[in-house]
Amino acid sequence: MSVEPRHEQVTIPGDPDLSFHVVTAGPPDGRPFLFLHGWPECWRTWQDVMIAAAGDGVRAIAIDLPGIGTSGPAAGGGSKRRLAQAVHALARHLRLPDLTLVGHDAGGMVAYAYLRLYEDVGRVVVMNTVIPGVDPWDEVLRDPHVWHFGLHAVPRLPESLVQGRQSAYFDYFYDALSGDPARITPEARAAHAAAYQEDAALSAGFDLYRAFPQDARDNAAFAGTAPVETQVLYLRGDREGGDIAAYKRGLRRAGVRNLTTAVLPGTGHFAQEEAPEQVWHHVRDFTAGRS
Repeated sequence: MSVEPRHEQVTIPGDPDLSFHVVTAGPPDGRPFLFLHGWPECWRTWQDVMIAAAGDGVRAIAIDLPGIGTSGPAAGGGSKRRLAQAVHALARHLRLPDLTLVGHDAGGMVAYAYLRLYEDVGRVVVMNTVIPGVDPWDEVLRDPHVWHFGLHAVPRLPESLVQGRQSAYFDYFYDALSGDPARITPEARAAHAAAYQEDAALSAGFDLYRAFPQDARDNAAFAGTAPVETQVLYLRGDREGGDIAAYKRGLRRAGVRNLTTAVLPGTGHFAQEEAPEQVWHHVRDFTAGRS
């Protein structure tokens, strides 16, 4: 059984513009887990989680989100609803039965949109993020520590400031938001910076922020529909700040009925790189009904 990640480019039949950089570890017939990264990251953020999962006989799959790395351009900009539709097309193409979808940061926002749009996902894990339009969204927007939400939403400006300086700019966030910045290795940092090297990829990353107002409207509309019964796990690093009880209340009010929450000790925002085995153990136990 191979636990080392294997890379391929997957194009969705009938939609040649929808092409994904897909990385897989573990047996092809293993239980599938699909991992979605956030900003400023790429598939590489999940590498150690995937290796731990593959060691348990799981089929671990990570992708570059549309527009980032070598994945094709993002349709609809950074809209999490549109990104969820693209991820759904990939999941259908790969034929992933009883899928567990795991999303971190903006990837968690995409996972939440997928949860509200589709019934073919077995379980969803959302990590280290706030969901636009879902409490405590307004409180987070008022927090001066998330100043970058505003900057990144300005048209063209962040690209002009960051192009050619990706490594230095991204390093600020790894160092400021991690419980232990040393856990974000030089190799991982270099891989993430490379994924945003092209102008289009850099814009795709900032478009994730520019779409927040639309995301909030979409999620408010979801909250007005029938509640969802899919099992959801919300994870948050204990050094990231924020009251996990507030996130739990917000998700329940939005209609997520079957919700479990957990705090990851000793980790900050990038828990999947700071403590990959701990993250995998939480996800594995959740899917086994032991959370």
